[in-house]
Amino acid sequence: MTATLNLLNRLMRWRSKTRNTDKLYGAIVAQARLPVFYRSLGVPDTLQGRFALLSLHLFAVLHRLKGEGREGLALAQALVDRFSSDMETVLREMGVSDLRIPKTVRGLAASSHALLEHYEASFAEGDASFAAAIATALPLNPKAAGLSSGRLASYLSAGVTQLERQPLASLKGAMLDFPKVAKP
Repeated sequence: MTATLNLLNRLMRWRSKTRNTDKLYGAIVAQARLPVFYRSLGVPDTLQGRFALLSLHLFAVLHRLKGEGREGLALAQALVDRFSSDMETVLREMGVSDLRIPKTVRGLAASSHALLEHYEASFAEGDASFAAAIATALPLNPKAAGLSSGRLASYLSAGVTQLERQPLASLKGAMLDFPKVAKP
């Protein structure tokens, strides 16, 4: 009886963590889909534009979580796994064949990992470097990307600062506090 209860308790904790991860990922997606990014910052409302904004917001949350020890790293890994699952769903909806899905997802995961590492390194170097990294990821011509990336870098730097002020419990509860996007 006790062994069964222990197993059920572990299962319930796992399901609760999965729901929390889904809620947090959903909050990241909702923030990345705000119309202001597409209307005021010139990010194209395309698959590539949405992916760029999702990656940037995911970066900000992952950056925040890396300072939380094992618990933060576990949540960060769960978010990355959820992100990969979401990319697989998008590929299926786009009509990529079942046989090509695993290889395509591995390629996307590798490029996403490299992009997130690039954001992390450039963020540490300052706003100009961060803006340049963002510009390379935006599906815009270089001039338009330069204009949008500077504003996105300022917004995300402020976002990282705001997220660092939030307790881990807030993040686990999918309560993200990003700044307002300044309109031009």
